[in-house]
Amino acid sequence: MKRQIYAFKIEFQALNFKLRFLLLLLFFFVLESNGQNPFFKASELSQTWVYYYPEHWPENQWERDFKNMAGLGFEAVHMGEFAWAQLEPEEGRYHFEWLDRAIDLADKYQLKVILCTSTATPPVWMSRKYPEILIKHENGNHSDHGARQHASFSSPKYRELALRTIEELAKRYGSDTRVIGWQLDNEPSVQYDYNQAAAAEFRIFLQNKYQTIDKLNQAWGTAFWSQLYTSFDQINIPLMKQQFMNHHQILDYMRFAAQQTASFLDMQSRCLKKHIIVQQFVTTNYIPNYEEGHIGLCKELDFHSYTRYMVFGENKGLGRKGFRVGEPLRIALANDFFRPIDNLYGVMELQPGQVNWGSVNSQPLPGAVRLWLWSVFSGGSRFVCTYRYRQPLYGTEQYHYGIVGTDGLSLSSGGKEFCTYMEELELLRKQYDRPRGELDYLSKAAILYNHENAWSIRNQKQNQHWNTEKHILSYYSALKSFGSKVDVITESADFEHYPLIIAPAYQLIDDELVERWKRYAEAGGHLVLTCRTGHKNRNGSLFEAKFGEKINKLIGAEMLFFDLLPPEAADSVCMGTKSYAWYTWGEVFEPAPGTEVWAQYRGDFYSGKAAVVHKKQGKGSITYVGVDSRDAELEKAVLSKLYERLSLNRLDLPPGVVVEYRDNFGIATNYSDKNYEFPLPARSEILIGEKELKTAGVLIWKQKK
Repeated sequence: MKRQIYAFKIEFQALNFKLRFLLLLLFFFVLESNGQNPFFKASELSQTWVYYYPEHWPENQWERDFKNMAGLGFEAVHMGEFAWAQLEPEEGRYHFEWLDRAIDLADKYQLKVILCTSTATPPVWMSRKYPEILIKHENGNHSDHGARQHASFSSPKYRELALRTIEELAKRYGSDTRVIGWQLDNEPSVQYDYNQAAAAEFRIFLQNKYQTIDKLNQAWGTAFWSQLYTSFDQINIPLMKQQFMNHHQILDYMRFAAQQTASFLDMQSRCLKKHIIVQQFVTTNYIPNYEEGHIGLCKELDFHSYTRYMVFGENKGLGRKGFRVGEPLRIALANDFFRPIDNLYGVMELQPGQVNWGSVNSQPLPGAVRLWLWSVFSGGSRFVCTYRYRQPLYGTEQYHYGIVGTDGLSLSSGGKEFCTYMEELELLRKQYDRPRGELDYLSKAAILYNHENAWSIRNQKQNQHWNTEKHILSYYSALKSFGSKVDVITESADFEHYPLIIAPAYQLIDDELVERWKRYAEAGGHLVLTCRTGHKNRNGSLFEAKFGEKINKLIGAEMLFFDLLPPEAADSVCMGTKSYAWYTWGEVFEPAPGTEVWAQYRGDFYSGKAAVVHKKQGKGSITYVGVDSRDAELEKAVLSKLYERLSLNRLDLPPGVVVEYRDNFGIATNYSDKNYEFPLPARSEILIGEKELKTAGVLIWKQKK
């Protein structure tokens, strides 16, 4: 468990430090030995929370609202997220009394409280008195007051002012047992900030990394185009939109920017933990923009949480009405990405209906909100919080649905579905009889992910039609259709924990990683590598060797070259009796003796050459898929063949149907536009839903003893 032990108040203050430390260690040992964590009871399965902004409403309505929230079934209320101006209306003058009264009312109706640091919305006095805190954009313009998230994470003054307010909040509420946790900032993302302070911090980052300017010049290849630097002071933040900027410099800047976001959050967390009791957690709510690279970098969070919106005009659903349901694997992937970070996660924002910010803000399909709630639950989430309780009457988010409408009383359609979910959750709580586990999954696999590969590819796509996210999803969606448990992991994970690992488009490698892959396979693991793997070192430079030479021996084949096609000239790959179209990326191989060829190119001048190869490696195997197919069917066919070779059981779920297991419950959901009769395991008892899954349907069962 990552939770660090900090001094805390209450009874332990009278004890010496060593004794307090030992008692805390014992506390966590007991929890972990019982399969629990210090923040959530296993028997509760998951909690349901709601956002509320008391500062938006007349105080004479607060008690009515808290009473109604509790009456609907919500267990905790989330407050203070955007209230810095109300908490500190003038520099150094704090006004917490209104928040005290709100917490008192929440407690009156047995609602626990999650508080927030309001750093996403600095007050106007700060922007006017300290303009150096404002973000500077690449075009030279500065952000200004009137929106949100306009302050620079790199600004020392901004950090100082933020810490001052956070410390006052922590001192006031850090021992309050009614407060169960803290959210840092709001949807923190990576800032590409050209503020003077950010530029200075970037130079410090580079100096710490390279030590000498000569080493930086070598890593960045500055001999090219006379880009040579003679001192770190000469280096600016790269202009991302300027054509032909040094992509090694961009790679380092993106690393720096991600770390700045993580550093800003860790700073807040350390400040809180000096004052809060151990029962209060610290987290934040990330948008799952995986390629930004900051998710998982924080070392001081107790666990990571995410925000998820499903219907906002991006029509990636299935069928004519798919835009009302959302992309089938959007929640599943977020679950599988966040869960392995800390083995504990939650969803801090889930829409209850229409949003205000999408390109087309459609009504969700009836039943869709409930579908999303159970999708969140199925991945192992310990809570889900809806944004928000009341639809606002003013501001940017006027048209954003709440649990109740503009009258503050009438349940929205999504609000009714939240109530249905909470009633059904109570039913499952009564059925709970064992710690959460994964014993019911037919198989287990991992996707090895490093955002730096996506960065490197983005800087030199070579084919404008290449899509890294789509490529990864080709493999992920195949695994989910097999009914497999999937973890998205980083290189810090224990590879041996997974019988199958897929590393898609793993462009940046080093000798140590190649050796780890080899040992993993030799020990019995089965590794799948895909096109664009092993081309560059960690600095983004090509190796002084033939293409693929670093991994040729590993995969049992020599890469001859790679080809890229325009969409109108798509070619095909033959595997068995089937052909699969491709055009974005294709690597051509000459297999070594003993290496199997699973697929070959058809057409063009390299017809008959290997596209997919497979070889045994010790007790395991290595498969290399050198081509990115147009419709992801080749990727699924390769994994199907591998599963057959390994005698791994699997389902054959249609697109849109997802199955998960947790706490001895099986959960199946249907995002497709077709009904599907789910193949229930033997001795199953249906608790919720029906065997025939309709669109937006949910089926939950339990194994009979």
